[in-house]
Amino acid sequence: MCGIVGHVSTGPVNQQIYDSLLLLQHRGQDSSGIATADGETFHLVKTKGHVREAYRTRDMRNLTGNIGLGHVRYATAGSANNVDEVQPFYVNAPYGIILVHNGNLTNTRELSDELYRIDRRHLNSESDTELLLNVLANELQSRLPGDELTPDTIFDSITGLHDRVEGSYASIALISGLGMVAFRDPFGIRPLVLGRREGEHGRDEWVVASESLVLESGGYELVRDVAPGEAIVITESGELFSRQCAASTRLAPCSFEYVYLARPDSVMNGISVYESRLRMGRKLAEKARRELTAGDIDVLMPIPDSARPSAMEMAQVLGIPYREGFYKNRYVGRTFIMPGQKVRKKSVRQKLNALGTEFKGKNVLLVDDSIVRGTTSKEIVEMARMAGAKSVTFASAAPAVRHPHVYGINMPTRAELVANGRSTEEVAAAIGANRLIYQDVDDLKDAIIGGTDITELDLSCFTGEYVTGTVTAEYLAWLEANRTS
Repeated sequence: MCGIVGHVSTGPVNQQIYDSLLLLQHRGQDSSGIATADGETFHLVKTKGHVREAYRTRDMRNLTGNIGLGHVRYATAGSANNVDEVQPFYVNAPYGIILVHNGNLTNTRELSDELYRIDRRHLNSESDTELLLNVLANELQSRLPGDELTPDTIFDSITGLHDRVEGSYASIALISGLGMVAFRDPFGIRPLVLGRREGEHGRDEWVVASESLVLESGGYELVRDVAPGEAIVITESGELFSRQCAASTRLAPCSFEYVYLARPDSVMNGISVYESRLRMGRKLAEKARRELTAGDIDVLMPIPDSARPSAMEMAQVLGIPYREGFYKNRYVGRTFIMPGQKVRKKSVRQKLNALGTEFKGKNVLLVDDSIVRGTTSKEIVEMARMAGAKSVTFASAAPAVRHPHVYGINMPTRAELVANGRSTEEVAAAIGANRLIYQDVDDLKDAIIGGTDITELDLSCFTGEYVTGTVTAEYLAWLEANRTS
């Protein structure tokens, strides 16, 4: 999972991109990068760490131009520690292209072979973003009719890209002499939204971003989501062109965006993240009512922050007192997206502190957004017991995560997943809870898309059914072996 943003403005965009990346920091904390275009010149700064600490005044001064893009990363392919894999990526032909990407490609082996053997292109990293960029560059190179670069040429090239690439990809690119290009995979797995506001002299200013909160903060009107398979071209003068570039499309957004990844104040695919999490809490409360005996629970508490809306709704439906028993150190990153299990485990107690007066002698129901590896959940249950909890029931607003997520979430191996091969009772024992309640898959689906025109979600990490239809058992075995090594 990453966060991406692109701005086309009537004035300098460096500060706008920086501010946007601050808002998207929750989507990646390993590294970030900003690129701007000033006439025919690209300016690029890539750095490790958090946005606020990473960029210096001299970096921002060098990022001149009225059009640009940015990226925050946590590694799902390649290495989190390799500076060469920090986005954006750049190729100098044709014209010069800079690209950022959110998602994961699932045919990287085939693409790498084709690019070397047929297209004669060299790759300098293990990043699938570099693969995607080179496929786009090659498709564009093969379609250039002459010196003139037009939106139609871009659209034809992205059609060719869709034919070659498998997996999830929401992408933004700068092309020298043209402007900005944004496109989304034919299943719309990763989010991408388009916004507009009026700039100087009545000209339109545009933004494309992973989440709508970027638009609201910058005073942009949410125009719409970029459709699955669609490509958008915005010229340097602010003129917008769009075309459907995939032969077959269907919208199947990633369910984990709504469970955990996105900020609650975002709207993606027309669905409010906050409202969907409230509905998850309502569904979970109905299941808890069936499985728990009246009087079993004295108090309900969320694991901050993603679970708070679900926990509030659950407490209200069940009529159980809602309390804040854990307090968060906001200067420690999200443990789920920290590379390495040891770092993740160590940071849990640095991040959360239990308030003993809320736990002592009470039967506690803890509500979290999900249980993935179980490391955080086990530490939290231990903290609750040390704070004096009489018993600990754990509830997950998401179903059991039993399968790898191959579309851009860092769940690559089954061995990492605490629920893989275990019953609910066995997972409860593994995390040290007295009882465990999981959301049902159908209830999660209904909580997210119920009442909308959307009929499908990517639920692959819960069900093992991959929406692209191209994920084989052989690929999963290769992926697990590759990630483990």
